[in-house]
Amino acid sequence: MFTNPEQFANATKALFEFQLETFNTLTARAVQGVEQVVALNMATAKSNMADGLATGKEISQAADPKATMSLAAAKVQPGVAGATAYNQQLGAIIADIREEFTRAADAHMAEAKTNLSALIYDVTKNVRPGSENAVQIVKAAIDNAFTGYEQVTKATKQAVQSVEEQIAKANALVEQKAAEAAKAAGAAANASNG
Repeated sequence: MFTNPEQFANATKALFEFQLETFNTLTARAVQGVEQVVALNMATAKSNMADGLATGKEISQAADPKATMSLAAAKVQPGVAGATAYNQQLGAIIADIREEFTRAADAHMAEAKTNLSALIYDVTKNVRPGSENAVQIVKAAIDNAFTGYEQVTKATKQAVQSVEEQIAKANALVEQKAAEAAKAAGAAANASNG
């Protein structure tokens, strides 16, 4: 495929430009994801603060301890729903980032594989007698570079999957603790009624 050094240089340049484009796309998506997470955290903090102030005001105006316990118990469930919604939104942001990274990595992998295959073919096709060892060294270097790239891509996918699993575990823990808190608040409200 590459019959002269200029074609080889052009192919190498095209591969490098594609790598830069992929890197820029992934960097922009990562920054966008961070912006989304920050916006979600800010909105959640603002909402929690407003809810906390409103709850504090309601509890401070309660007529007796029984009313206070009832108000506190009533406020537990909306907090659970908010935590669950937060975790779902965070999970959606991370899933979108993972999908974009996977799509870009797969496209880059296919392009790199095509170019590397053409390079290997060209190197082996135009080899001079007695240069077989040099060809093997070049082939090994290209194969090692490609293998390293595959490993980085695999590690990135595993890292994103691990984050998603941690979010799922955190969501389950929040729901469990909220259910326990609601049960305890309900029991306390019932005890103050009796």
